[in-house]
Amino acid sequence: MKKTFKVLAITAALLAAVTVSAKDRNTVLKVYNWSDYIAEGVVDDFEKWYFEQTGEKIEVIYMTFDVNESMLSKIENGHEDYDVVCPSDYIIERMLNNKLILPLDFSALGSTPNYIEQCKSPYIENMFRQINPEIDANEYSVAYMWGTTGILYNTEFVTADEASTWDIIRNPKFAGKILIKDAPRDVYGPVLIYLKQEELKNGTVTLQDLMMDSSEESLAAVKDYLLQVKPGVCGWEADLGKEQMTKNRAYVSLNWSGDAKWAMEEAASVGVNLDYIVPEEGSTVWFDGWVIPKYAQNTKAALYWINFMCRPDIAIRNFEEMGYAPSCGAPEVLEAMIDEEEYEPIDLSYFFGEDAKAVCVDPVLFPDKSVIDRCALEHDWGQDTEKLLSMWQDVKGSRAGVVTYIVIALVVLAAAVYFVVKSSGKRSRKSSRKRR
Repeated sequence: MKKTFKVLAITAALLAAVTVSAKDRNTVLKVYNWSDYIAEGVVDDFEKWYFEQTGEKIEVIYMTFDVNESMLSKIENGHEDYDVVCPSDYIIERMLNNKLILPLDFSALGSTPNYIEQCKSPYIENMFRQINPEIDANEYSVAYMWGTTGILYNTEFVTADEASTWDIIRNPKFAGKILIKDAPRDVYGPVLIYLKQEELKNGTVTLQDLMMDSSEESLAAVKDYLLQVKPGVCGWEADLGKEQMTKNRAYVSLNWSGDAKWAMEEAASVGVNLDYIVPEEGSTVWFDGWVIPKYAQNTKAALYWINFMCRPDIAIRNFEEMGYAPSCGAPEVLEAMIDEEEYEPIDLSYFFGEDAKAVCVDPVLFPDKSVIDRCALEHDWGQDTEKLLSMWQDVKGSRAGVVTYIVIALVVLAAAVYFVVKSSGKRSRKSSRKRR
């Protein structure tokens, strides 16, 4: 029933969008965000808050997407007039390079508190500077959620030592029980990091060098490695792998930290113990962030929206429902995360400042500084992106075997049953992020 209401709500939003052109765009804010990526009631609360701050009424037309490139093509080719969108880091980079986003004009906030600046994490600010060395992305974008890429594993069948290396996805011991994200960018980076361990150790390359490496040599090396991995893979999945892990149908999953956290909580409720680790060789971090596209028509309300998403209480609400780590570095966010009974102290000074050198926070959501020190930001490859996608298709192949079809059928059936029986009162903490 909850799903039905959601579909009706989305349909209503789309119908409303059709009539936007007949309205004064100063009273309408068009938001384009990932599916299942905002807490219930936040949109309504923003409309009320906007009126309180400005004395002006605003109607939010809230639309969703599931793939970065589909969102980008609507702006790039269709010149869609979305006022604020939430792309991933490499798409922010591409939009910035192609002059498709507008700079943030904080003067438009007037006397309203600037939560964007007040609550910015030093780590997030530094990482956004790395998006483009010539243009400070902080002047054009604001992070929303973030996380790492790592290994989700079943502790009954897999040890922490076995999961501490990316080579676990090639381990014949787990053949037929391995899931890989159908996300070439998020698989290529970790595999290349694994393959280049000697160069990293002797200092001939850096993690950032590897994130920009689209050479034929590296593509070929990653392709060869993945072809060795392929026989043991039971599924290349975009969103359903989490459920398979909770049901003991897979033991190892190359996954995002937010999805891993969701799976761990769901699995615990049915007596399955999952854990998540960022392999010792190093990994990637990812971000989704708010930007105001070039063709936006209500930039003032868009800035207020971004500001509202950075307000500590709103960041906490979104985290609690989505399960992804908020990018807000406010003390209130840290306080909301602390659980001294469940977690051991870790160093989060890189994110929250010097007072957070030993805090008891979930390391899946906020990794210790030692983990972050071996992680790098992914980058857009521009025209070379096609080479990555071509390599990925070569690895996956166009012909699926019988076993693959059986696995797909089981996944779809399990997901259907899961959503039917799931209690409507339980938080979803589920995302449909599909990066490419």
